[in-house]
Amino acid sequence: MNFRELIESRHSCRAFEKKAIEKEKLQFILDATTFAPSAGNLQAYTVDVVVDEDCKRKLAYAAHGQEFIRQAPVVLVFFAVREWSEGKYGVRGTVLYCVQDATIACTYAQLAATEVGLSSCWVGAFNENLVEAYRQGIKWSWCPVAILPIGYASAPLFSPSKVSRVVV
Repeated sequence: MNFRELIESRHSCRAFEKKAIEKEKLQFILDATTFAPSAGNLQAYTVDVVVDEDCKRKLAYAAHGQEFIRQAPVVLVFFAVREWSEGKYGVRGTVLYCVQDATIACTYAQLAATEVGLSSCWVGAFNENLVEAYRQGIKWSWCPVAILPIGYASAPLFSPSKVSRVVV
């Protein structure tokens, strides 16, 4: 599929089949995140791959009860890592660049998932402290940015709006 077809077929999915994701597909998605541009090529983010049912339950709770997170066979959690950006960029690196790095990587993961026939939904509405708590031993410098459930869609998919918001 070409790029236009890829971005037109990407959609937010909130219902997933109970079907495991093939290891090759998951690896393709994770590899894609490493190609995402980042400030100074520092890749000041990390990605947790969550398959544990209890962890997914905690993430759904942290995300204000968005239960579709529990349905997905795999959930990726993107964290900005402040300290990795701080040395080169100071405060701007800790409050902005690492967050941008994590969001771009998450976008690449979404597009890669679409490329291999999977669906996802970017989740940004969550209690940051509860997301941090789902994972014991989290470092203070890790800032949760996005939760990305991934799987095979179980509900009919709708095309996104074709309304253009480009101002020339």
